[in-house]
Amino acid sequence: MLELMSGNEAIARGAWECGATFGAGYPGTPSTEILEAFAQYKGVYAEWSPNEKVGLEVAIGAAFAGARAMAVMKHVGVNVAADPLFTVSYTGTNGALVIITADDPSLHSSQNEQDNRNYAKFAKIPMLEPADSQEAKDLVLSAFEMSERYDTPVFLRMTTRICHSMGVVALGPRRAVPRRPYVKNANKNAMVPSHAYERHFALERRQTLLEAESETFAGNRIEMRSLQVGVVTSGISYQNVREALPEFSTLKIAMTYPLPHQLIRNFASQVNKLYVVEENRPFLEEEILATGIAVEGKQQLLRVGELSASALRRRILHRDSAQQPAVEGLPKRAPQFCPGCLHRGIFFLLAKRKYIVTGDIGCYGLAALPPYNAMDSLICMGAGLTMAHGFDKVVTRSGNPTTEDTEGNKSPGSATTTGPLSSASSVVGKPPAERVVGVVGDSTFFHSGLTGVANTVFNRGVSTFLILDNRITAMTGHQPDPATGLAIDRKPAPRIDIEAACRALGVRRVFRVNAFDLPGMDKLLEAETATAEPSVIIVEGPCIFTDRDSRQPTFLVDQARCVKCRGCFRLGCPAITIEDGEVRIIADLCWGCGLCAQVCPKKAISQAQPEAKP
Repeated sequence: MLELMSGNEAIARGAWECGATFGAGYPGTPSTEILEAFAQYKGVYAEWSPNEKVGLEVAIGAAFAGARAMAVMKHVGVNVAADPLFTVSYTGTNGALVIITADDPSLHSSQNEQDNRNYAKFAKIPMLEPADSQEAKDLVLSAFEMSERYDTPVFLRMTTRICHSMGVVALGPRRAVPRRPYVKNANKNAMVPSHAYERHFALERRQTLLEAESETFAGNRIEMRSLQVGVVTSGISYQNVREALPEFSTLKIAMTYPLPHQLIRNFASQVNKLYVVEENRPFLEEEILATGIAVEGKQQLLRVGELSASALRRRILHRDSAQQPAVEGLPKRAPQFCPGCLHRGIFFLLAKRKYIVTGDIGCYGLAALPPYNAMDSLICMGAGLTMAHGFDKVVTRSGNPTTEDTEGNKSPGSATTTGPLSSASSVVGKPPAERVVGVVGDSTFFHSGLTGVANTVFNRGVSTFLILDNRITAMTGHQPDPATGLAIDRKPAPRIDIEAACRALGVRRVFRVNAFDLPGMDKLLEAETATAEPSVIIVEGPCIFTDRDSRQPTFLVDQARCVKCRGCFRLGCPAITIEDGEVRIIADLCWGCGLCAQVCPKKAISQAQPEAKP
């Protein structure tokens, strides 16, 4: 039976067909749909974890118990999961453990363009890379079998194009795979230093076996065509090579770590010139050069962004592809908050107050862009809170931060002084440019914000934190989180109370405020950024995609009162526009949140009256 599937759906199908019973992870584009699709199959258990470290650890536990388990995350999630990752490479897995890493060349929905092939080499974990949906399904089976055969976790590396592209997949039945028995073995599984030292030798022995496996791995294949030029490639780059350079011979590598060095050497000996085609870092190229094989690669190709067939033709064949003429006259459309988004009002106020805002990963990252320009930083999950604490440790002191005279004596009030940072006099009355606010969403709060709050309390900080609570992981497709009250199957689950969690961590000043109450939020911002202790403001509002009933009657502009000051445009609402020189609200887009009416200085905006029923 054949079915059209995305790469993500094919991975889920492959895991189900080969008898996997456990999946865990954290939602993140481009990997999110893998676990969502897997959860729909019968006979499996799947869960959204608070973060990727937790997801990997529970999957390790399932594998130790003898199951075929997988942990799913996007590329930056592997950074979060790196602590258990490197050690499970030592311990092995008992059952099978497959780790999906979904890399994002060209940063379609990410804060960096990291190449996770390097994790495989660093942790000495084998890595497989599919080039289409069928291979995605097939290599899942190969990964689980390899994991059991060598007692090792196995990486399956996806990229955005493979995750989201559709391809025809041949479906098969589910295999019944008995759970392996668990046998106590602390020398193998408990990595105290003496045990870990011995396990490192076992890892190196396994590495030798995997290197031999790579030479005969069925997914690696040579396709001989012209002997003038050969290309070594893998993953989505293989598809670009076949389209752009159809006459070239190719060595398609599906097991990219460890590399099949002898296979590459044999291929290189059959062609006159050898290229490597890969995205981002020259991972394959450096490995091949290290073996003494002459090869050309990144000197011809960019290290930034995705490859394309046209780029390959241009850079290797020095031919320009026929380009479709650009459509003229179309304006560029910047990303923006949805109409009715709960983030709009708070960032309007933060921009107006000119506060320092340390941001985080979520839809609210758009606040770094016009018209708000209200977010100063965006680094990684959880950094919105911890960076605010760091800022406050410098900015809120009386006097200058750490300074020394020429004799090396610390000045009074130095940043290295221990003890409570702030008295009320050192905080109250700070100018707006010295008031710092840390921002995080509800899902990110549980991902990596709890420790940031604990750190601030423990270290006598004074930071004000905004937790933007729409009770959903909106950015990646509206997956539940611990504050939602639903599990991955959309059935009820215990809901963890954010306010109670903050109070349990020692924050005494915790407030809830309606995201569409500008005066209320403004008052809290003024008061809490002037306090001499940590505080949390939970900004509550529904995501319009998960709560359609929140839509209210639309708003209208009274043209007689409107002075065209365009103050409402600072909200960045796509429903507000100019038509024939007049400010208007597009009824089909307006969600009825009422923020525009609150900011209009002339009271020219009001809610439309619902039509009377006959």
